[in-house]
Amino acid sequence: MRSIGVCLALLTALAAWAPASTSTGARGRRMVAVGTYTNGREQGIFLFRWDDKTGALEAAGAFSGVENPSFLASSPDGKRLYAVSETGTGSVAALAWQPDGGLKLLNKQDSAGSYPCHLCIDRGGRLVMAANYGSGTLAALPVSAEGLATASCTVQHKGTGPNAQRQEGPHAHSINVDPTGRYAAACDLGTDQIIVYKLDAAAGRITRHSAAQAAPGAGPRHLAWHPGGKMAFVINELGNTICSYRWDADAGTLTLLGSAPTLAADFKGASTTAEVVVHPNGRFVYGSNRGEDSVVAMRVDPASGKLTVAGRVATGGKTPRNFVIDPTGKWMLAANQDSSSLVVFKLDPQTGLPAPTGVTVAVPMPVCVRFVTAP
Repeated sequence: MRSIGVCLALLTALAAWAPASTSTGARGRRMVAVGTYTNGREQGIFLFRWDDKTGALEAAGAFSGVENPSFLASSPDGKRLYAVSETGTGSVAALAWQPDGGLKLLNKQDSAGSYPCHLCIDRGGRLVMAANYGSGTLAALPVSAEGLATASCTVQHKGTGPNAQRQEGPHAHSINVDPTGRYAAACDLGTDQIIVYKLDAAAGRITRHSAAQAAPGAGPRHLAWHPGGKMAFVINELGNTICSYRWDADAGTLTLLGSAPTLAADFKGASTTAEVVVHPNGRFVYGSNRGEDSVVAMRVDPASGKLTVAGRVATGGKTPRNFVIDPTGKWMLAANQDSSSLVVFKLDPQTGLPAPTGVTVAVPMPVCVRFVTAP
């Protein structure tokens, strides 16, 4: 149960937000968008102005109209924002930036599965792909002038894993387009697989191409590509590890290179991982631990892909579900779901370690944080 102090802080923060579909953010400015679990609230996507010189965040509005917008993705041209609606009757929403810097709902489409928790967009901005955790399905939805068309392709994953409670069936947890734009890789927590699909955005179709098998019970959750285009990193929710893979873009295959633990050796208690992010310079990869409530930083050997733990830093809150590094590579923003806080860190360019800046803002149950630019 949250403390009275946290509740009062949230009430104060919510009172400061602009009306649901408007924003006071300046056009063309870098902003931060946060998706949340709404839990009966109207507003689910919160906007902040971002100062990349100081790391300061200033409330710039909030948007209502999407229940549980737990994952967000910006279109390549920056004109739209897409959000899953993580519910049992899952859907994907298309939103358009307005001249005042606010958001307008264009439409919603069925996600062809239950509890969608992740989405991505092809590099041409023509196709939105969603991962449905509950049903273990993937859906491809063509982009249209109205927002999104109905799914042009759906894929059902099959299989189980050794963890009877969490791997009783397939659970598609993420999907990411590769650096070439020819493939998309989907992590399935329930089947311990990372499945590679051929991507045909023009036809609105994904076709299974290859698969990499994770360790039994690892529970692959999210994937991040190395900026060099030849490696990928997968964070395993149940195994509390990050694995590095060699990516062969010609063959469309992932080959395991190495693995490293995300938790401290002396940590006692329950913990699961959440997000994995690669620094823009490619030298470091980061993962979040929910339970230890930390972000682990790992050094990446560019030749072998070997991962070496550089250190761990507390995220200043409870249950760091998601975090992001700004485009300059100087800052990290961590979303602490169960303490309802967004915390800003400064990244050390030599060690890669995050350091608290003292900047913390209240956001109710933040799940996803993204840097965006309002046109």
